[in-house]
Amino acid sequence: MIYDILFMLINALVVPAWLLLVLAPRWRTTQLVVHSGIYPLAYGALYTICLIASIFFGQRAEGVGMDSIGAVSALFDHPNGVIVGWSHYLVFDLFVGAWIGRDALRRNLPHMAVAPCMIASFLFGPVGLLAYMLVRLVKGEGISLFETPAEEAR
Repeated sequence: MIYDILFMLINALVVPAWLLLVLAPRWRTTQLVVHSGIYPLAYGALYTICLIASIFFGQRAEGVGMDSIGAVSALFDHPNGVIVGWSHYLVFDLFVGAWIGRDALRRNLPHMAVAPCMIASFLFGPVGLLAYMLVRLVKGEGISLFETPAEEAR
C-alpha cells in the first residue's frame, strides 16, 4: 500500500514542474523551481533510498541484476523496483524537458513550436527530444548539444 501512495505522489509532484515549463517558461518561479535542481535532488534522493533498500535490505524480487534482459525485467517485479525505475524516468525526462526549455529560450525559438516537444518529453521521453531536434533543424538551428547557439560558439 505504501508503494501505491509513493507512486501516486511522485507522479503528482512532477506535474507542476511540467506545467511551469509548458505554460510559463519565462516566469521567475519556473526558473527557481524547475531549473534550480530541486527536482533532480529530491527525486535523486528518493531513487537512492529505494535503491539502497533494494540492494541492502532485500526490497527486490528474486533474480534482479543487470546482466540479462530477464534480470533487468525482474527489477520491475517488486514495487520498490518500480519506484526505482519510475523515479529514474521521471527525473531524467524532466531534466531533458528543462534543458529543451532553456535551450529554446537561448535560441529564441517560438514557444508554440517547443511546447509540444516538452509535452512529448513528459509523456514519451526520448520522442520529445527527437521532436525538439527536428524543430531546431526546421528553424535552422542544427542539432548541436552545445549550450550556446552556433553563432556564439564560434
